[in-house]
Amino acid sequence: MSRSSRRSRRPTSTPPTTRPASGAGTTDAAGTTPDAAGTSPGAAGTTDTSGMTGGAGTTGAAGSTPGATGSTPRSPSASARAGRRERQRAVERPTFMARHRTIIVVIAAFAGVALLSAFVFLSASSASYACSTEWTPAPTSAPAAGATPALGYVQPNMGADHKAIGEKVTYTYCAPATGNHFNKPGVAGPITPRVYGPGDAVLPQGWLHNLEHGGLVVLYTGSSAGATPDGQAQLRAFYDTFPVGPVCGTTKGINGPVIARFDQMTSPFQAIVWGRVLFLDTFDQAKILAFWDQWGERTNPEQQCPVPSAQPSATPAAPSPS
Repeated sequence: MSRSSRRSRRPTSTPPTTRPASGAGTTDAAGTTPDAAGTSPGAAGTTDTSGMTGGAGTTGAAGSTPGATGSTPRSPSASARAGRRERQRAVERPTFMARHRTIIVVIAAFAGVALLSAFVFLSASSASYACSTEWTPAPTSAPAAGATPALGYVQPNMGADHKAIGEKVTYTYCAPATGNHFNKPGVAGPITPRVYGPGDAVLPQGWLHNLEHGGLVVLYTGSSAGATPDGQAQLRAFYDTFPVGPVCGTTKGINGPVIARFDQMTSPFQAIVWGRVLFLDTFDQAKILAFWDQWGERTNPEQQCPVPSAQPSATPAAPSPS
């Protein structure tokens, strides 16, 4: 047969092979076999020029493609990412304390400062003295006929030591007419003579030093008339007209008078010189001045001037009714 006859008998094209829908793919003229996920060559996926599939073809034992089942194995990097996600899920969530540690520390610090401040405030505001007894003296006999009554009552001596400022002192009798006290002139003892209001903090450790120097102290309770506006005006008038000392001639404002509130006593008012107390139910200016003239600048242990030898009778007498 001639070459031209063979050429005329050769088909001009090879029709593509159609594979079933469930197959792994179809083989086109170029010999490539597309799978379900795309186009992939078979195991021997080369095709000669005549269009015949060589080797095992697209579905041979060695040419089966993973794409035919529609699944693709995970790559190593995908598996590593999945493992990291699993490990992240397994990490425990931080506790409330761990998440809010800074805020908790700050709150705790503020609470500590507040407690410390409260402790300091309470310590500073707590009384630096104590009273074992609010003193009520025993009645005494009446003075002899024609004798001058010895005004006031002698109080048992409680000492006269100087104590450090802020040190607590306990007095057996209150209001105290003797006892341990501070030694800081003009600051803690003796204190500045004047009228102190009901809200002023005045300690006996201060005015006891005024008594030791021969001054007069007049006390009123917070529930008495002395704590009222009218009572305060009356006390200021008394201070303004207070006479000089009966022995040394000391003018007011040096050692006394100190007029202050003191609640730990059994009468609304008391006038005091060192070692002697005059009990009063009302503010009796005339009786206080008589008491001062009788005992002022005579009983105090730290004399400010020579004391005359003649002294009034030391026999105490009960104060006359107001």
